Amino acid sequence: MSRIFITGDTHGSYDMTKLSRRHFQEGKTLTKNDYVIICGDFGCVWGGELEKSDKWWQNWLDEQPWTTLWIDGNHENHDLLQTYPVEQWHGGRIHKINNSIYHLMRGEVFTINDKTIFTFGGGYSTDRAYRKEGVSWWKGELPTHEEVNYALQSLEKYNNHVDIILTHDAPRDIKEYLGFYNLCDMSVYGEEYEDIHSTLYFFKKNIVFQDWYLGHYHIDKDIGNMHILYNEIIEITDKE
Repeated sequence: MSRIFITGDTHGSYDMTKLSRRHFQEGKTLTKNDYVIICGDFGCVWGGELEKSDKWWQNWLDEQPWTTLWIDGNHENHDLLQTYPVEQWHGGRIHKINNSIYHLMRGEVFTINDKTIFTFGGGYSTDRAYRKEGVSWWKGELPTHEEVNYALQSLEKYNNHVDIILTHDAPRDIKEYLGFYNLCDMSVYGEEYEDIHSTLYFFKKNIVFQDWYLGHYHIDKDIGNMHILYNEIIEITDKE
Protein backbone atom coordinates (compact mmCIF):
# COMPACT_ATOMS: atom_id res chain seq x y z
CA MET A 1 0.00 0.00 0.00
CA SER A 2 1.18 3.48 -0.81
CA ARG A 3 1.49 6.14 1.88
CA ILE A 4 -0.26 9.42 1.11
CA PHE A 5 0.60 12.78 2.66
CA ILE A 6 -1.17 16.08 1.99
CA THR A 7 -0.03 19.65 2.59
CA GLY A 8 -0.91 23.19 1.55
CA ASP A 9 0.58 25.70 -0.88
CA THR A 10 4.29 25.68 -1.69
CA HIS A 11 4.50 28.85 -3.87
CA GLY A 12 7.65 27.71 -5.62
CA SER A 13 10.67 28.44 -3.45
CA TYR A 14 8.73 30.41 -0.82
CA ASP A 15 7.14 27.55 1.13
CA MET A 16 8.85 24.48 -0.32
CA THR A 17 11.09 24.16 2.75
CA LYS A 18 8.22 22.46 4.58
CA LEU A 19 9.12 19.41 2.48
CA SER A 20 12.81 19.51 3.40
CA ARG A 21 14.26 16.61 5.35
CA ARG A 22 14.62 18.83 8.39
CA HIS A 23 10.89 19.59 8.53
CA PHE A 24 9.41 16.51 6.87
CA GLN A 25 11.45 13.74 8.39
CA GLU A 26 8.99 11.04 7.39
CA GLY A 27 9.84 11.86 3.79
CA LYS A 28 13.15 10.07 4.24
CA THR A 29 11.29 6.78 4.70
CA LEU A 30 9.17 7.06 1.54
CA THR A 31 9.58 5.60 -1.95
CA LYS A 32 8.39 6.64 -5.38
CA ASN A 33 5.32 4.47 -4.72
CA ASP A 34 4.33 6.93 -1.97
CA TYR A 35 2.74 10.31 -2.58
CA VAL A 36 2.93 13.87 -1.28
CA ILE A 37 -0.02 15.97 -2.47
CA ILE A 38 0.14 19.78 -2.66
CA CYS A 39 -3.24 21.54 -2.49
CA GLY A 40 -2.60 24.22 -5.08
CA ASP A 41 -0.29 27.20 -5.62
CA PHE A 42 2.47 24.76 -6.47
CA GLY A 43 4.30 27.67 -8.10
CA CYS A 44 6.89 25.63 -9.99
CA VAL A 45 5.25 25.87 -13.42
CA TRP A 46 5.62 29.58 -13.91
CA GLY A 47 8.01 30.25 -16.79
CA GLY A 48 9.30 33.62 -17.86
CA GLU A 49 11.95 35.07 -15.56
CA LEU A 50 11.34 32.24 -13.09
CA GLU A 51 11.90 29.42 -15.58
CA LYS A 52 15.33 28.54 -14.11
CA SER A 53 13.81 28.48 -10.62
CA ASP A 54 11.01 26.24 -11.92
CA LYS A 55 13.49 23.71 -13.28
CA TRP A 56 15.63 23.78 -10.14
CA TRP A 57 12.66 22.98 -7.88
CA GLN A 58 11.22 20.46 -10.31
CA ASN A 59 14.56 18.65 -10.31
CA TRP A 60 14.78 18.90 -6.52
CA LEU A 61 11.37 17.30 -6.11
CA ASP A 62 12.20 14.63 -8.67
CA GLU A 63 15.23 13.72 -6.54
CA GLN A 64 13.13 13.25 -3.41
CA PRO A 65 12.14 9.70 -2.42
CA TRP A 66 8.42 10.22 -3.04
CA THR A 67 6.19 11.12 -6.02
CA THR A 68 4.73 14.63 -5.90
CA LEU A 69 1.09 15.16 -6.87
CA TRP A 70 -0.53 18.58 -7.03
CA ILE A 71 -3.66 20.39 -8.00
CA ASP A 72 -3.49 23.86 -9.48
CA GLY A 73 -4.24 26.94 -7.45
CA ASN A 74 -4.81 30.49 -8.60
CA HIS A 75 -1.11 31.38 -8.55
CA GLU A 76 0.00 29.17 -11.42
CA ASN A 77 0.80 29.83 -15.08
CA HIS A 78 -2.31 28.11 -16.37
CA ASP A 79 -1.42 28.72 -20.02
CA LEU A 80 1.99 27.06 -19.59
CA LEU A 81 0.47 24.19 -17.63
CA GLN A 82 -1.74 23.29 -20.58
CA THR A 83 1.33 22.67 -22.76
CA TYR A 84 2.47 19.67 -20.72
CA PRO A 85 1.62 16.16 -21.98
CA VAL A 86 -1.62 14.61 -20.75
CA GLU A 87 -1.54 11.00 -19.58
CA GLN A 88 -3.89 8.57 -17.88
CA TRP A 89 -2.91 7.67 -14.33
CA HIS A 90 -4.87 5.79 -11.64
CA GLY A 91 -8.14 6.33 -13.48
CA GLY A 92 -7.83 10.04 -14.27
CA ARG A 93 -5.91 12.52 -16.41
CA ILE A 94 -2.68 14.15 -15.33
CA HIS A 95 -0.20 16.63 -16.75
CA LYS A 96 3.19 14.96 -16.44
CA ILE A 97 5.69 17.62 -15.34
CA ASN A 98 8.59 15.18 -15.02
CA ASN A 99 9.14 11.56 -14.00
CA SER A 100 7.73 12.01 -10.50
CA ILE A 101 5.71 15.26 -10.52
CA TYR A 102 2.13 14.95 -11.73
CA HIS A 103 -0.53 17.64 -11.95
CA LEU A 104 -3.94 16.14 -11.10
CA MET A 105 -6.29 17.73 -13.60
CA ARG A 106 -9.66 19.27 -12.78
CA GLY A 107 -12.74 17.13 -12.59
CA GLU A 108 -10.97 13.78 -12.33
CA VAL A 109 -11.56 10.90 -9.93
CA PHE A 110 -8.39 8.97 -9.10
CA THR A 111 -8.20 5.71 -7.18
CA ILE A 112 -5.23 5.19 -4.85
CA ASN A 113 -5.19 2.53 -2.13
CA ASP A 114 -8.83 1.80 -2.99
CA LYS A 115 -9.68 5.41 -2.08
CA THR A 116 -11.50 7.55 -4.63
CA ILE A 117 -10.10 11.07 -4.85
CA PHE A 118 -11.95 13.86 -6.70
CA THR A 119 -9.76 16.77 -7.79
CA PHE A 120 -10.83 20.26 -8.79
CA GLY A 121 -8.08 22.87 -8.77
CA GLY A 122 -8.26 26.59 -9.34
CA GLY A 123 -8.93 29.58 -7.14
CA TYR A 124 -9.74 33.27 -7.09
CA SER A 125 -6.94 35.84 -6.85
CA THR A 126 -7.99 38.61 -4.50
CA ASP A 127 -4.66 40.26 -5.34
CA ARG A 128 -5.39 40.38 -9.08
CA ALA A 129 -5.12 44.18 -9.13
CA TYR A 130 -1.43 43.86 -8.28
CA ARG A 131 -0.73 41.28 -10.98
CA LYS A 132 -0.35 41.43 -14.75
CA GLU A 133 -2.33 39.22 -17.09
CA GLY A 134 -0.17 36.71 -18.92
CA VAL A 135 2.78 37.42 -16.61
CA SER A 136 1.61 36.85 -13.04
CA TRP A 137 -2.12 36.21 -13.44
CA TRP A 138 -4.20 34.06 -15.77
CA LYS A 139 -7.95 33.79 -16.33
CA GLY A 140 -7.58 30.02 -16.24
CA GLU A 141 -7.47 30.22 -12.46
CA LEU A 142 -11.27 29.95 -12.59
CA PRO A 143 -13.10 26.90 -13.95
CA THR A 144 -14.90 26.95 -17.27
CA HIS A 145 -18.41 25.62 -17.88
CA GLU A 146 -16.80 22.77 -19.79
CA GLU A 147 -14.59 21.81 -16.82
CA VAL A 148 -17.55 21.85 -14.43
CA ASN A 149 -19.65 19.70 -16.77
CA TYR A 150 -16.75 17.28 -17.17
CA ALA A 151 -16.44 17.04 -13.38
CA LEU A 152 -20.16 16.30 -13.02
CA GLN A 153 -19.87 13.52 -15.61
CA SER A 154 -16.86 12.06 -13.76
CA LEU A 155 -18.73 12.12 -10.46
CA GLU A 156 -21.82 10.55 -11.99
CA LYS A 157 -19.76 7.43 -12.74
CA TYR A 158 -19.26 7.09 -8.98
CA ASN A 159 -22.87 7.99 -8.07
CA ASN A 160 -21.55 11.25 -6.58
CA HIS A 161 -19.77 9.29 -3.81
CA VAL A 162 -16.01 9.72 -3.27
CA ASP A 163 -13.73 9.26 -0.30
CA ILE A 164 -11.65 12.43 -0.63
CA ILE A 165 -12.07 15.81 -2.33
CA LEU A 166 -8.99 17.91 -3.14
CA THR A 167 -9.32 21.58 -4.04
CA HIS A 168 -7.30 24.74 -3.64
CA ASP A 169 -10.04 27.24 -2.87
CA ALA A 170 -13.05 26.74 -0.59
CA PRO A 171 -16.81 26.50 -1.06
CA ARG A 172 -18.65 29.77 -0.56
CA ASP A 173 -19.95 28.94 2.92
CA ILE A 174 -16.52 27.91 4.22
CA LYS A 175 -14.90 31.01 2.72
CA GLU A 176 -17.45 33.21 4.47
CA TYR A 177 -17.09 31.27 7.73
CA LEU A 178 -13.40 32.22 7.59
CA GLY A 179 -14.37 35.88 7.24
CA PHE A 180 -13.83 36.36 3.49
CA TYR A 181 -16.91 37.91 1.92
CA ASN A 182 -15.40 39.14 -1.35
CA LEU A 183 -17.22 38.05 -4.51
CA CYS A 184 -15.57 36.96 -7.73
CA ASP A 185 -15.55 39.87 -10.18
CA MET A 186 -16.65 37.78 -13.15
CA SER A 187 -16.64 40.76 -15.52
CA VAL A 188 -12.88 40.41 -16.11
CA TYR A 189 -13.00 36.73 -17.06
CA GLY A 190 -15.55 36.06 -19.77
CA GLU A 191 -18.78 34.15 -20.26
CA GLU A 192 -17.10 30.73 -20.34
CA TYR A 193 -15.90 30.96 -16.72
CA GLU A 194 -17.73 30.17 -13.49
CA ASP A 195 -17.54 31.52 -9.93
CA ILE A 196 -15.37 28.94 -8.21
CA HIS A 197 -16.80 29.46 -4.73
CA SER A 198 -20.34 28.78 -5.93
CA THR A 199 -19.10 25.81 -7.96
CA LEU A 200 -17.37 24.28 -4.94
CA TYR A 201 -20.43 24.96 -2.79
CA PHE A 202 -22.54 23.02 -5.31
CA PHE A 203 -20.07 20.14 -5.11
CA LYS A 204 -20.19 20.25 -1.31
CA LYS A 205 -23.98 19.99 -1.32
CA ASN A 206 -24.18 17.25 -3.96
CA ILE A 207 -21.23 14.94 -3.28
CA VAL A 208 -21.09 12.40 -0.49
CA PHE A 209 -17.51 12.43 0.81
CA GLN A 210 -15.48 11.56 3.88
CA ASP A 211 -12.86 14.33 3.90
CA TRP A 212 -12.11 17.48 1.90
CA TYR A 213 -8.61 18.98 1.83
CA LEU A 214 -7.76 22.46 0.53
CA GLY A 215 -5.14 25.19 0.75
CA HIS A 216 -5.26 28.85 -0.35
CA TYR A 217 -5.96 30.50 3.02
CA HIS A 218 -2.49 30.11 4.57
CA ILE A 219 -3.81 28.56 7.77
CA ASP A 220 -4.05 25.09 9.26
CA LYS A 221 -7.61 24.56 10.42
CA ASP A 222 -10.25 21.83 10.57
CA ILE A 223 -13.91 22.69 10.06
CA GLY A 224 -15.69 19.40 10.50
CA ASN A 225 -14.49 17.16 7.69
CA MET A 226 -13.07 20.16 5.79
CA HIS A 227 -9.31 20.42 6.35
CA ILE A 228 -7.50 23.65 5.40
CA LEU A 229 -3.75 23.12 5.12
CA TYR A 230 -0.73 25.35 4.85
CA ASN A 231 2.35 24.30 6.85
CA GLU A 232 0.95 21.09 8.27
CA ILE A 233 1.69 17.83 6.46
CA ILE A 234 -0.78 15.10 7.33
CA GLU A 235 -0.93 11.45 6.41
CA ILE A 236 -4.10 9.91 5.06
CA THR A 237 -4.79 6.67 6.87
CA ASP A 238 -7.65 4.18 6.82
CA LYS A 239 -10.37 5.10 9.28
CA GLU A 240 -11.79 2.43 11.53
